[in-house]
Amino acid sequence: MDYLRQELDKVEEKIREAEGLVLELGEVAQKEIDELKKRRDELKKIIEGDPQVKSFNSVILEVRPGVGGEEAKIWAEDLARMYTRFAQLHSFTVEQLDDGVIKITGKSIWGKLQYETGVHRVQRVPETEAQGRIHTSTASVVILPEVPESQIEIKEDDLVWEFTRGGGHGGQNVNKVATAVRLTHKPTGVIVQSRQERFQEQNRKIALELLRAQLWEIEEEKKRQVTKNQRLAIGRSMRAEKIRTYNYPQNRVTDHRIGKSWHKLDKILDGDLGEILEELGNAAAGV
Repeated sequence: MDYLRQELDKVEEKIREAEGLVLELGEVAQKEIDELKKRRDELKKIIEGDPQVKSFNSVILEVRPGVGGEEAKIWAEDLARMYTRFAQLHSFTVEQLDDGVIKITGKSIWGKLQYETGVHRVQRVPETEAQGRIHTSTASVVILPEVPESQIEIKEDDLVWEFTRGGGHGGQNVNKVATAVRLTHKPTGVIVQSRQERFQEQNRKIALELLRAQLWEIEEEKKRQVTKNQRLAIGRSMRAEKIRTYNYPQNRVTDHRIGKSWHKLDKILDGDLGEILEELGNAAAGV
């Protein structure tokens, strides 16, 4: 975050210098001032964050197993439970959208969880490990806000809908009627699916929510190009970035972006994420 603030200071200084040359250079100086002010506003938006975005009250959370085989699958389930417990402790609502995908709804939840995207690594002895050796496994977490329709326009002509037999919560129509939805966005190639609900219309709605969130992420990434391909030290992480390690033998959780550890892994996995999320928020804000 510091390099962005330094760049902002430089832009402010250039604006002051250009303003001092307006009388001498006239239109040329004014054009430069206008461009610098546009750059300044873009930097401020990145540093301070978009208030509307911060206030998103629903997020879509996806956890997928990474390296580690069966142990990675178990670890992904543990992480999903951690976030579910966090939501429950704060009286937020949790809704299962698909395997490994949940929606959490609560006041300003996006502002709390937006820095959780990335690879989460665990070091522990699997229950099936007879020799007591420590194994390392990973799971990836993606957090996206549930974006209002007014913010992301989706044209029906850009969509390809496919319907298959579902495998949701149960009921007489499960696996008998084409309730599961697979949705492709032709311009971007993004594919989402929903199969949890019993009725096709519900799954269509969820698929659109998932698609809208991913299209929002694509648009946000375009905006972040203003930093000339540099990313925030504590920003919304790239999906492949290893952000955190959970070490069972030491009861330790380490966030590598801020170089800080907490020796209460058991409590954190039971949803006690408050300190970590606060530290990340402070670091992102330059506090």
